[in-house]
Amino acid sequence: MIPSDFIDELLQKVDIVDVIDEAVPLKKGGQNYLACCPFHKEKTPSFTVSPSKQFYHCFSCGAHGSAIGFTMEYNGMSFVDAVEKLADRVGLVVPHTKDSMAVDPAVKKAKQQQKLALQDTTRLAAEYYYQQLPKNERALAYAHKRGLSNDIIETYQIGYVGDAWQALQAAFPNDYHNPLLEEAGLVIDKEGKRYDRFRDRLMFPIRNPSGQVIGFGGRILDKGEPKYLNSPETPLFDKGRELYGLFEGKAAIKQAERVLVVEGYMDVVALAQQGVGYAVATLGTATSADHIKTLLRHSDKLYFCFDGDSAGHKAAWRALENALPLLKDDKSLAFLFLPDGEDPDSYIRAHGKAAFEDLLVHHSQALSAYLFAKLTQGLDLHQHEHQARLVQQASQLIAQIGNAPALKLLLKNNLMDLTGIDRYDLAQLMGEQIKTKPVKAKNYRLPVMPPQAVSHTLVETQIMWLLINPNWASYITLPEYWPLQGDYACLADLADMLKSSPAPMSTARVLELMRDSIHANAINQLMRHVSQYMEGFVNSSPEDEQGFQDGMQRLLKELKAQQIQDLVLKNSTVGLSNDENRLLVALISDRP
Repeated sequence: MIPSDFIDELLQKVDIVDVIDEAVPLKKGGQNYLACCPFHKEKTPSFTVSPSKQFYHCFSCGAHGSAIGFTMEYNGMSFVDAVEKLADRVGLVVPHTKDSMAVDPAVKKAKQQQKLALQDTTRLAAEYYYQQLPKNERALAYAHKRGLSNDIIETYQIGYVGDAWQALQAAFPNDYHNPLLEEAGLVIDKEGKRYDRFRDRLMFPIRNPSGQVIGFGGRILDKGEPKYLNSPETPLFDKGRELYGLFEGKAAIKQAERVLVVEGYMDVVALAQQGVGYAVATLGTATSADHIKTLLRHSDKLYFCFDGDSAGHKAAWRALENALPLLKDDKSLAFLFLPDGEDPDSYIRAHGKAAFEDLLVHHSQALSAYLFAKLTQGLDLHQHEHQARLVQQASQLIAQIGNAPALKLLLKNNLMDLTGIDRYDLAQLMGEQIKTKPVKAKNYRLPVMPPQAVSHTLVETQIMWLLINPNWASYITLPEYWPLQGDYACLADLADMLKSSPAPMSTARVLELMRDSIHANAINQLMRHVSQYMEGFVNSSPEDEQGFQDGMQRLLKELKAQQIQDLVLKNSTVGLSNDENRLLVALISDRP
């Protein structure tokens, strides 16, 4: 856990304009900066960055947040990784707390220095490998034979390492015996002898989302085993988390609004060669939950392309199982199985980009369809025993879906259609809380009502104004003699946090400090509305400020009336304590 006071310090030192301008060129427009939104396609700029609020928002898609939020969304990073990246930028060491015990800053700094030294080592090795490819006619001929152009070789920095036992000594003439080379997985020390891990292979640098080289994949040129060899696990490289081609494909993923997972790095570069630059590959391991979590940060549409054999279906099923807890109703996953004997490389070279993308988009199986196709394979659903097996297997999988309520309901409906089982019986079998099964009644249908415009309560409006104008917290005084709930509690907690801060807070700092609070969802929903009408909130006038003060007076009256009503109701049912009686009298006589 990262302490909140460090987040304060980080947001004070980081300039959101500089952070975003490196990713999206900004142009000055009045008090703010403008650009085309990096999170959706548009021709007219609707993405604005406020240097005074240290906050960005898009009028079209509603994206908004601080420098930390932008780093997370744009780079597909977790909160911790985004904080680490921004802290490195301004020379801060990120402290962590666990069970109220802070990590020793000296230990943290030493680990960070080791990480930087390892990254420098892998960078030098990657540069050496890249320089060797054009010097070796056999390796370059092999690359061209596989259809790789010089542009693709340059984009992915593909290289070559010779067959010498200590080829890397040329890249590290004075440091070949440096322990960093072994820690980075580049050399092997065995029985007092040191030699290169990779020999006579086409070399593919593996980069993290920020572009640093963290490992390598090597493809042997001639016959031999293993055909593909990856770096071992190192302090930089975790094969269960990293994806080949993600850094190089970020722009294409954003443009295509989809990401494609294939089985190997040769498939990734072959697809890119044909104009499909949004492919990534796992690195000798099954698709993990961490892989899927990372990819869903980059795109709402995730495709998997596997061979149609048993190994391909096994890999697809593993990916499906790991994806279930991460599904959301605005995300989609689909699976494409290529014809026998085909892989993405061979198929796109034989049929072209248009045919491959048509197959991918129009002939992939949605997760829901693949799930039931796989589970019903070999079953006779006219037999109760087979129906029971389907219910048992499908219900266990559906129960893992926790963040996609609409999809979960539709999958249950599908299961009920296939087996004829009742909704209430299915809920009982899945161990879900259910209400008493209703008695079937006549089917009366109410007239359809026209949609209502979205409106906000007074307390929601006050919260929105406060988020954009944190200094207005001084106008807030809420009663402490009655427990506040819901949005009232949210407003009170916001005001308390702002008043207790020794320095004025920006909107960005408020959002980050409330990110993991119990009010995070409510605040995010209100901020989406603020983003749509940002100019009206940001360019607040003295009249708006007075309106906020007047709103607080009305809010206190509203709250007082509600408290009186609650106390009167309680008095009529279970009675009031002495303190509650005194409070009721004081409220009625306007003397709380």
